[in-house]
Amino acid sequence: MNRRELDVSVESAALDVRDLRVAFVQYERGLRRRVVEAVRGMTLSAHPGEVVALVGASGAGKSLFGHAVLGMLPPNARATGEVRLGGRLLDEAARRRLAGRGLVLLPQGGSYLDPTARVGAQVRRAARLAGRRDPAAAAREALAERGLEAGVERLYPHELSGGMARRVVGAVAGVGDPAVVIADEPTPGLHPEAVAAALQGLRRTADGGAAVVLITHDLRGALGVSDRVVVCRAGSTVDEAAVADFAGDGAGLAHPYTRALWQALPGHGFRAPAEPGAAS
Repeated sequence: MNRRELDVSVESAALDVRDLRVAFVQYERGLRRRVVEAVRGMTLSAHPGEVVALVGASGAGKSLFGHAVLGMLPPNARATGEVRLGGRLLDEAARRRLAGRGLVLLPQGGSYLDPTARVGAQVRRAARLAGRRDPAAAAREALAERGLEAGVERLYPHELSGGMARRVVGAVAGVGDPAVVIADEPTPGLHPEAVAAALQGLRRTADGGAAVVLITHDLRGALGVSDRVVVCRAGSTVDEAAVADFAGDGAGLAHPYTRALWQALPGHGFRAPAEPGAAS
């Protein structure tokens, strides 16, 4: 099954998420039940050809947002809100069916690779699941596009460097020509050249017609490849800003928290933004 068979064309495959909420059911001693709301209302849209950066402090719900969009939540989680792809409302089961095909998660590192399978086998499997007519050729192309030579197909994940493993993960995610790519913190731990290459790879993916959501702590790096920036705080989206507004002392940024994030960067005074509940 490929993207066209899912009746989601490149031109209409916008991702539109409205008021997404995620709560976890937990049990304490004595079987007392409580519900913990981790995502309290996140809204984001990404159109074909766009990179939209989702930024915020650690623990703000960014990664959980990405997993919820793909229906990849644990059994004790409950998600509400609307997720649309190409204008079509998708329930959680539909999102899970699309995961790895029309909707793809680019995870944080190589731990998502199967340690018992060679690289080539894993990328070919992803190509088959995505409905590519020639999985072997598609796998070779996906690896080559990420600067990996043919010999890497014979390697196991433990034989890869950290940067190579992330590029293999990118090949697995992108081999099916997905409509939407959600990249969850793709750059931590990489050297500057690898960071730049990873971000430019996402830019090329968007330029090829996909909608890309870049979940990241690296605001400065994201600005170099993104079209818009969505800011979240404590499980809620609080602002959306144009890339051009991130300039100078941040006077062009309307929301105080977004301005504080910008000013917290080295060279801007390095003033950390206060989190909810912090003493003023």
